[in-house]
This record gives sequence, structure tokens and C-alpha cells, in this order.
Amino acid sequence: MSYTDVDVQVMPIHTDEDVVRLRQAVREQMIAAGFSLIEQTKMITAASELARNILRYGGGGDTHIQKMLEGTRKGIELTFIDQGPGIPDIDRALTDGYTTGGGMGLGLSGAKRLADEFDIESSPGNGTKVRISKWKPY
Repeated sequence: MSYTDVDVQVMPIHTDEDVVRLRQAVREQMIAAGFSLIEQTKMITAASELARNILRYGGGGDTHIQKMLEGTRKGIELTFIDQGPGIPDIDRALTDGYTTGGGMGLGLSGAKRLADEFDIESSPGNGTKVRISKWKPY
């Protein structure tokens, strides 16, 4: 990817209150970047789902919020990192309705649909890293 990072904010995710703080930080960054209310809502919803996954399955972790510039567009990238048990079958985990925690099974697949870009890296025993981004022309 040829983007240049403009700024990175790291937020710990260890409690429900951290998820609330993350949602507010994402909202502020999206507003500052000039995203519409619909795009803000999509990214905030995806961020909330992924942060809750960090709490539920990863034992906590960090989220990196990064402003980006690439050519004639700007964006926001969120990276969620935990050191939990990892995901043994990523394809299965991305299937709507699949859950190991009793939820609706829409967290990963829902976040993927809400973002412009989605990337996940995980393996058993090595934690999980999920990156989502949203872009707009400037």
C-alpha cells in the first residue's frame, strides 16, 4: 500500500469503558476527516464489534487509530491487536452466524461489510490482528 500515515493514536482495550472511549475517538477522527454521518456510523459500529471481540476472545489488547493520505483520498485505519488464543479457522470465523461465544456471530463478518478494506491475521496461540479502513476523496 502506498499510503502515508499522518498520525497514530493507540488506545488500550481492557474494559467496557475502553470500548466507549474508542467509539468516541473514532467518531472524533471521522468528523475531523469530513466523513458523512452514515460513514461515521459504519466505522464506529465496526470498531465497537472488533473491540468487543478483543475483550471477549483476546483477553484485551490495543487499537491503533491512524489517519491516512493516499493520492487524492484520505482515510481512517483502525488496527485491533490482541495476544489471545488466535483464530484457528479464519474463513469459518468470517461466516455470518458462526460464534464460539454465544453471540450473534456477526462481529467479524459485519465489520468486514462495514469497512472499505478489511484484513485479518491470526493463528492459534499467536493472537489476532484485524485492520479496517474507510476512504473518501479530498
